[in-house]
Amino acid sequence: MTAVIAPGGISQVPTANFFVFRNGAETRRLVFVPKRSATDPCCRAEMRGEGEVADVSAYIGISGAGDHLVEALPDCISVPLADAPYLEAVVIPLVEEVTDPRCGGQAVFHRLCEVVVIRLLRHALESGAANVGLLAGLAHPRLASVLVALHEEPDGQWTLEKMAEIGGMSRTQFALTFKEVVGTTPGVYLSNWRLEIARAELEAGSPVKIVARMCGFSSAAAFSRAFSRRFGHAPKLERRKVA
Repeated sequence: MTAVIAPGGISQVPTANFFVFRNGAETRRLVFVPKRSATDPCCRAEMRGEGEVADVSAYIGISGAGDHLVEALPDCISVPLADAPYLEAVVIPLVEEVTDPRCGGQAVFHRLCEVVVIRLLRHALESGAANVGLLAGLAHPRLASVLVALHEEPDGQWTLEKMAEIGGMSRTQFALTFKEVVGTTPGVYLSNWRLEIARAELEAGSPVKIVARMCGFSSAAAFSRAFSRRFGHAPKLERRKVA
């Protein structure tokens, strides 16, 4: 995750997608626009409510396999911190690091951003912020355990039967429920998840053969074919981008 910060003035981070607004002395609201890219212009008027000032504006980028999660998020998440004390507990020290800079403040800000984003995702899950997609799947009482297992073991020998067993459903019920809630079939979801992880590993410089094995492909050739279909170019070209 990357973060670029500015105290208050959004003009200092023209691509800002993360804001802490304050209305009065104590009332604060957290706003995160996860799908805004680093090249999108920021429109402050879209985000700020009447009477609010920005204590923090920042651009927070989530890359690699995290792109999969970003796509599942709503276009804009807005949370009054008075309604989410577990979020407020980490946002307040984050604001302090920006408005009262001290030695090591940038490093502390980055770590706090990671915690805030994680807690914000939990809030989105608990509040039912998405009806279809990964967030909806993670909020589902039976699909959540399956998705967590797939994420933790992308190289596993996954079959529909095995996934259905983890979810406590029949094969047919599981397949239908997964498609309805997540928006795609279990097989397509798993393949896309593996390929997102693979792309992140290639960008980090890992060899193609090792990436193919760690992501559950039977061979480097099978991995290359799947990667090319998904991203339009061979895995070795992904490595050359960062070479």
